[in-house]
Amino acid sequence: MKSFTVLQGIAAPMDRANVDTDMIIPKQFLKSIKRTGFGKNLFDELRYLDEGKPDQSCEGRPINPEFPLNFARYQGATVLLSRENFGCGSSREHAPWALDDYGFRSVIAPSFADIFFNNCFKNGLLPIVLDEKIVDQLFTEMYATEGYQLTIDLASQLVKTPSGESFAFEIDEFRKHCLLNGLDDIGLTLEQADAIRAYEAKKRVEAPWLFDVVK
Repeated sequence: MKSFTVLQGIAAPMDRANVDTDMIIPKQFLKSIKRTGFGKNLFDELRYLDEGKPDQSCEGRPINPEFPLNFARYQGATVLLSRENFGCGSSREHAPWALDDYGFRSVIAPSFADIFFNNCFKNGLLPIVLDEKIVDQLFTEMYATEGYQLTIDLASQLVKTPSGESFAFEIDEFRKHCLLNGLDDIGLTLEQADAIRAYEAKKRVEAPWLFDVVK
């Protein structure tokens, strides 16, 4: 998993409440358990004017000219601004996979659906809860300034605007540790690799029949 320390990047809007996981990555694209390849279909029903199909190339599909992620000013964005209850709906882990594969590293909203919120941390994506009035301010500043960038300092737990204003956010210490060090569940397990090998060596002596290979 990629570590998250300090992110400075363009902010893009998803200016609506109750964005559900089927809107983030529609159900017809849930054909793989790999974490990559979903970015091209992120917000598919909003980005394109036709109905996307599995294994369909996005080249040549009619683009929705009114959807902000299709605007030139938001290309390369790594921070997504949204409204309350982002990530509601089904528990599909493909939702944070699609956001990450597209290029987003953080989502800022007044609130998140619990399962989506938890899945983000397991996939290197930082969900940040800020007060609704602060989110309103960020939206206003972003719309007024092309190329508007936010700086997110995880160690300091601060979101910084181009004017130098800072907003603190809360995060569980364990989750913070994992993001800073790029540790998912597998990475955490591998940190104990020496202890695991020592335990297995001990068990081979104590109970060798457990390791017999049937040919």
